[in-house]
Amino acid sequence: MGGPGDPPEGTPEGAPGGAEDEYRSVVFDESFVRAARLQEYSAQERMTDHTPAVRRRPALRRGLSRQVLVLVVLIALAFGTAVYMGVRHPYQGPEAQRPVELLRTTVVPLAPQGKVPGAPDPEYLYAHSPAAEFAVGAEGIPVTPHRRTAHFSDSQVAAALISARDYIVASSLDPDVLTGGQVHPARALIDPDQLDQFDQSFDHPTADGRYTPTGWLVRFDPARVELADPEIRVQGSLAATEADATTLTVTADPVIVYALKPAGSAAKAPASLFTVRRELQFRFTRDDLRLHQVQLAVSYVQAGPLACADDSASRLHPLLAGQTAKAGGPAGTDPYATGGTTALCGSLAPGAQPKV
Repeated sequence: MGGPGDPPEGTPEGAPGGAEDEYRSVVFDESFVRAARLQEYSAQERMTDHTPAVRRRPALRRGLSRQVLVLVVLIALAFGTAVYMGVRHPYQGPEAQRPVELLRTTVVPLAPQGKVPGAPDPEYLYAHSPAAEFAVGAEGIPVTPHRRTAHFSDSQVAAALISARDYIVASSLDPDVLTGGQVHPARALIDPDQLDQFDQSFDHPTADGRYTPTGWLVRFDPARVELADPEIRVQGSLAATEADATTLTVTADPVIVYALKPAGSAAKAPASLFTVRRELQFRFTRDDLRLHQVQLAVSYVQAGPLACADDSASRLHPLLAGQTAKAGGPAGTDPYATGGTTALCGSLAPGAQPKV
């Protein structure tokens, strides 16, 4: 039976709550109808145009939603900003155009005033020389406390000092470089824009202040000398200053003392000390700091005991224990020749030699 307000035979079809409830799940909303590909003509249209009962509607153009459009615009703006900042970055423009300067080199041999002192024990020589208090190896070139500059951070200044020290170690303390004829340990640290000058210096060495191998590194003639003690004594310092907003300059002045003896000699053969003072100036751009490489701008070298008459451009030829300097001065200098440098030679002070 129906309820108090229901018709005697129940709710008729089509009325709310009637048989229509069974089809609510398949009732199409307006958007679905509009999206239909087929459309029925009205009776008037069929009578007038004698057309079929239905026609095919053109495909509905579907555009991007507003959220997708906003996202695409934001991504495009971010990408454009990144490209603009990469092109206009204040640290990249000037550095990309700044040419790397050629290294300027001066090598001054120091001739002894008498026989070179020697002793079988290198430690004895060191203890009786000005190098008695020097440290061994890289410990003699400490990276002292440093401060940031106007345009370079503490870490960038530290990177410059460490790179300069690493170059000094690779070019002055590596046995393969000193007596093995290798150049790669030092070459690997050179700014790529200086590699042509570096390579030409070793392929065609000249004493012209530009292409002088002994300005780049310390190396001896392995046919004449060998290390008597692998523990090389060193004392030096490093100092960093800002050259401009894009360049750091590091100056170094290590004094390096080697114990040498004749190549192939007996273990107890007399050794002698050989001293090299290297006054170096390095330049660093931000790319150099990031890539752990150096630009060597100035190299002023004093080394002895050497004979002034010997060629010290390609390799150093130390005078060993008991030897004296050959008569004669350095090679002649032609004042009419352009592009050359004046031949220099100094006298090694007796106080620089060990007291034996």
